[in-house]
Amino acid sequence: MKQFCSALLAAFWLSACASTHPAASASQAAATNSKPPAAFDNVLRTALWQDLHQYLVTRSVPEHISAIVMSVSLHGEPQNITIGVGNWKLGPHAVTIANDSLWQIGSNTKAFTAAAILQLEAEGKLTIDQTVGRWLPQYPAWKNVTIRRLLNMTSGIPGYDNAPAMLTDYAKNPQRNFTIPQLIAYVYPSNPRAPKPTKGYDYSNTNYLLAELIVERAGGAKYGDQLQRRFFQPLALSTTFYTATQYPPGIRVHMPAGYYFNHDPDSAGLAPLLGHDVRAYSVSWMQGAGGIVSTPEELTRWARALYAGSVLAPKQRAELTSIVSLKTGKPIATTSAQDPRGFGLGVAQMTTPETGTVWFYEGMTLGYRMVHVYFPKQDAVIAFGLNSQPDSKQNQSGKLAIAIYKTLHDAGRL
Repeated sequence: MKQFCSALLAAFWLSACASTHPAASASQAAATNSKPPAAFDNVLRTALWQDLHQYLVTRSVPEHISAIVMSVSLHGEPQNITIGVGNWKLGPHAVTIANDSLWQIGSNTKAFTAAAILQLEAEGKLTIDQTVGRWLPQYPAWKNVTIRRLLNMTSGIPGYDNAPAMLTDYAKNPQRNFTIPQLIAYVYPSNPRAPKPTKGYDYSNTNYLLAELIVERAGGAKYGDQLQRRFFQPLALSTTFYTATQYPPGIRVHMPAGYYFNHDPDSAGLAPLLGHDVRAYSVSWMQGAGGIVSTPEELTRWARALYAGSVLAPKQRAELTSIVSLKTGKPIATTSAQDPRGFGLGVAQMTTPETGTVWFYEGMTLGYRMVHVYFPKQDAVIAFGLNSQPDSKQNQSGKLAIAIYKTLHDAGRL
């Protein structure tokens, strides 16, 4: 199941440059329980609010969402523009969403995992051209796969969440806490039901569980503890959290309901979860591939620090942003109109006629989507969350990203 905590690299921008959404009817607008707060009295904030509001009223039913929160970080501005629309959950009498609500960020977590590996390299504790066999000898079938190939998705190792048995097992008991070895066992070659090895570029969460194990072995501490020490504390990410099991009640209370609403055929094993609010379910199935929760505002701070700040030394940042083509799996210097999509070490690059070349990610969990886009020429970041996993054909988040971009561009801010 390619979308289970995936980047959605193929789908995110497919319809992004299409026409904007049709105007909402009065009845649809009333259903969102949203209106511009009094503080949003300048033209830009109002225009951005309208982008979110229009998306919510036109996409609430097909995407099964009740809320959107967006944050924009512009070059030289000391404060973000953060705006929320909609409610904490679907249904009548719901309460308006808070701008500082928490969201599962899904595969945006992968950049944290890759950055931990790269910091360990800068500390002289490993190199990304060392192999799985060097660090994880318990997996001899993959002994020649390098760390670099794990991180850029060219390892040939299939994703455990593409194994129907894993999806079925999770749906039977969504409170179950999987261990990493249990997840890897679904795709290890000794399992007769394991998927076949992949070729070229192929998105696989298994790669990032293996990377998580390497982080722990090379760093001499638990993965979550290293996230806290390396990133959360130094960057003052005080509302960013990681768990390998279930988020505690004190975190869940700050999360909107997250709805699983995906009817895609490759998601059939998860059919018992359709329509459920998944926020209390175990996130053990994603861990270092997608286990972080945060706010859109803090995700913009992380993205800026990752791409242009102090998180990585110059050599390691160059490695982070060295990409392979999604078409060929081969290294390319940059994406282009002819080869528009690339993947680095836990980060993705895209070139579009509208935006030029940008770094972005859409992380998707069972009930949440979190998008960030970094515009390197303008040194600006946008991030927004939506509270569902819909059918793949219904995911129109790329259109929302383009609408936000156009509003900022028209205002002379991008």
